[in-house]
Amino acid sequence: MTIYGTRHTPHSIRLHQFMTEVPQVIQNRTLKEGTRCLIYPGARRRPAAAIIRQSVFAAVMSCLTACAVGPNYRTPQISLIPFHNVSKTAFSISSSENAVSWWKSFHDTELDKIESRVLTQNLDLKAAYARVLQGRAIARSAAAQMLPTLDFSPQVSATRLSEEGLIGHIVREIPHFNRDYREYNVGGVASWELDIAGGLRRAHEAARDEFQAAEAEGDGTRLSLAAEAADTYLRIRGDQARLRIARDVFTSNQKMMDLIRQRRSRNVADDRELSSATVVVEAARQNMIDIEKDEETQSNRLDVLMGTQPGTYAVELRIYAELPAVPAPSANAQPLEVLRRRPDVIASERRLAASNARIGEALANYYPKISLQGALGFESMSPQQLFTAPGFQPTATGALRWRIFDFGKISSDVSRARGSYAEALASYQATMLRAAEDVEDAFFHLSQTRQAIASQMHNVEALHHAAALTWQSYTAGTLALNDALQANITLLNAQDRLASMRAEEDRAAVECFRALGGGWQS
Repeated sequence: MTIYGTRHTPHSIRLHQFMTEVPQVIQNRTLKEGTRCLIYPGARRRPAAAIIRQSVFAAVMSCLTACAVGPNYRTPQISLIPFHNVSKTAFSISSSENAVSWWKSFHDTELDKIESRVLTQNLDLKAAYARVLQGRAIARSAAAQMLPTLDFSPQVSATRLSEEGLIGHIVREIPHFNRDYREYNVGGVASWELDIAGGLRRAHEAARDEFQAAEAEGDGTRLSLAAEAADTYLRIRGDQARLRIARDVFTSNQKMMDLIRQRRSRNVADDRELSSATVVVEAARQNMIDIEKDEETQSNRLDVLMGTQPGTYAVELRIYAELPAVPAPSANAQPLEVLRRRPDVIASERRLAASNARIGEALANYYPKISLQGALGFESMSPQQLFTAPGFQPTATGALRWRIFDFGKISSDVSRARGSYAEALASYQATMLRAAEDVEDAFFHLSQTRQAIASQMHNVEALHHAAALTWQSYTAGTLALNDALQANITLLNAQDRLASMRAEEDRAAVECFRALGGGWQS
């Protein structure tokens, strides 16, 4: 705020004379040309006033560039052994843009369209980005604390003097004294806190690191939503594949039941055989209902992920499409540093850096704080005389604040900051271990699923052959219907399981993408 009404006391006049006259005297007493400087013997002596100006400038710059108190941050070194499950799938980790748009590795245009909608329309992602904007604003505010501030405050006041006050008692006896008067003030105030101990700098570092953590958490939300959308889409495609098998089996069983009815009408088959066939048909019908129910549930979930009401885009997925193929494997090895690009690891590491900066911010309170303030303004009782030399009113103020008797609280704040750092360090280490666990589990799941698919394919092929032989034996009259129906049910379950495994393989690949924090390249 502007300082108005300053009165020059005799002491302030003498101080003003000292501040203006002494530099002139020093300047007049310059050293003779050719003498040597004691600090730099090879340099010529300069006028004393120039030395004073440069010394003051150097002192100010030293204050501005002083080393901040507190420990400087270094990323903790964590040693991890090579992943032992990744080699089973032989995937290579990508550091290209494919790590961001990892779903493009499936080469599925419908999946690409879904992911585009999720990343532009999902409401949870918009909320996460809003939190990122908040973090950026906080970081900018912390940076602004290190800069000077300038306030401009023009003011006009109208006053009616009380006759019963101290001044009123004195002046009310003056004839024709005017109790009403106005005062005009125009001025600006610049203030600046010198960051000697680096407390403001450490606060800015902490706010910047917390903003970067919020950015990483936003990326984590993006990754999670993209993975969930891909997983949901693959479940829908898996349900569609299972539904086609279930419908084929239902049609086959329906034909078989019709055949048994014909045999029953000719008294070749009995009621027990017809009842058994009916049970198989109804089981196939119930299986279709269960699959359709799951497909509808996943379609609704996918619409919500795309930020729309359930049923908006469901019709686009009604057309059957094959499950996309998992990216082809490569023989390259996976680097250990892949974990450091996971959003949760980045966020945890940035919060660790912020807690480290908070230690320096707390330690800075042990040191004095120096602030400078300068005001330039005009004050007058008349607007005509406001912007004149007599109305000019400059002010300069320097202040020192030192919490000498508050060191106990400062020590507690420092201990708390160090405790927060220790907590953040343990959290970061735990996050790295959980990330390694996610990678191991995801790739082991993918490897085991692939082995199970290979085994199940041989199983389905054998069951196909067995079911055909069983039906031939039944039609030849050498085998009971129950045995033929049981062989068909076994084949149905095996085919359904194989379709589920194929969808599970794609979903396991998505889980690998999520665990890696990005994609792999073939």
